[in-house]
Amino acid sequence: MAKQKTVYFCSQCGHESSKWMGQCPACKQWNTFTEEKVTETKKGGAKSLKTSASPMNISEVTIENEERIPTGIGELDRVLGGGIVKGSLSLVGGDPGIGKSTLLLQVCRNLANNKRKVLYISGEESMHQIKMRAERIGTFEEEMLLFCETDLDAITSAILKTKPEFAVIDSIQTMYSEDLSSAAGSVSQVREVTAAMMRVAKENNIAVFIVGHVTKEGIVAGPRTLEHMVDTVLYFEGEREAAYRILRGVKNRFGSTNEIGVFEMCNNGLVEVENPSKTMLNGRPLDASGSVVVCSMEGTRPILIEIQALVSPTSFQMPRRTAVGIDYNRVNLLMAVLEKRVGLQLGGCDAYVNLAGGMKLGEPAIDLGIIMAIASSYKNRAILEDTIIFGEVGLVGEVRAVSGGEARIKEAQKLGFKRCILPQANVDQIKIETDMRLVGVSNVMEALDLI
Repeated sequence: MAKQKTVYFCSQCGHESSKWMGQCPACKQWNTFTEEKVTETKKGGAKSLKTSASPMNISEVTIENEERIPTGIGELDRVLGGGIVKGSLSLVGGDPGIGKSTLLLQVCRNLANNKRKVLYISGEESMHQIKMRAERIGTFEEEMLLFCETDLDAITSAILKTKPEFAVIDSIQTMYSEDLSSAAGSVSQVREVTAAMMRVAKENNIAVFIVGHVTKEGIVAGPRTLEHMVDTVLYFEGEREAAYRILRGVKNRFGSTNEIGVFEMCNNGLVEVENPSKTMLNGRPLDASGSVVVCSMEGTRPILIEIQALVSPTSFQMPRRTAVGIDYNRVNLLMAVLEKRVGLQLGGCDAYVNLAGGMKLGEPAIDLGIIMAIASSYKNRAILEDTIIFGEVGLVGEVRAVSGGEARIKEAQKLGFKRCILPQANVDQIKIETDMRLVGVSNVMEALDLI
């Protein structure tokens, strides 16, 4: 006879415990244990061994040509590595209202219009509500099927019955399995539903995309094992009030995780931004101190973006430090380099550093741009508007070479920049012909002499 017992799961890693603990012994996170009731069933009799499958020599395994399904959205195909892989399981996360469902609905429309059978399963909206959203995007073909259900068995049956090429689960936190007594969205339910969708995708060669809610920390709600189970993890970034959205690949078994896709939210859905550098630099103030343009490589794509810095005397005993779109600790580190290696007295000044456009960058190549933006604002001297800057800065004050120097210079020249301040080591590696004036620097002191 089945009986219930109470167990505790870690919401971060899924670790199971018979009692509540303040710190998870597996992932070392605090206050992450949630209480759930599970049903124990006693299974009698000996378990028969399965002999249908046997090990195979790796030399006997044949590799067929990898077939990808183009989504009709170039920015999404770039992040996925060229398109959707059949039989793959992908997770799309992001803040509420960021555009996850809109993007996947646009993918469904493009695939359906290309005569591919698509199944959109929603546990949050009715068919009428989905239809209202779909009418804003455009017309849909008959290959687009809708199914509103939250029961895992019914969803699995619908997928096996219709046999679509592409299926969407919106969202994974609303689905539940009757075999578990816990509520929908709990750790055990999310793990069980994801495992079931993985089996359906692999056994039937169906590409499945699942939508996941995120916590206040910005990670997908549920156990961390959820991200380990799927093939691809995509995150939507950006502020709801801002027009631009960034789609970033955190995990991808079929492509690079460094690529990003840039979208703009419009009345008729998400629109691709084919030239994000030009878009991000629109409205840039000219001849203003504290404003510099840097070049960051996101995968194979160079992106030019403006860094703004404001340094002003503080009226408080402890000066303020604020960083938006850039790692706060990295800004503090670079300011310490300016004080120690250059002699700028920043201890009595408030410093605010902002990455224009609502993006988030963490590449070390923007270090030199941050340094020069802070020094420009401190000295109240503007950097020439046709100047592009990139380079990594070390704790000793040296400027180190970065990868992709030629690609960065080509992108800057395409947008009309005339001068580039870059590491001297990169100047020695440049082999392309360019009309830009390349100014190589070896340390921070040489760079600040150019302001």
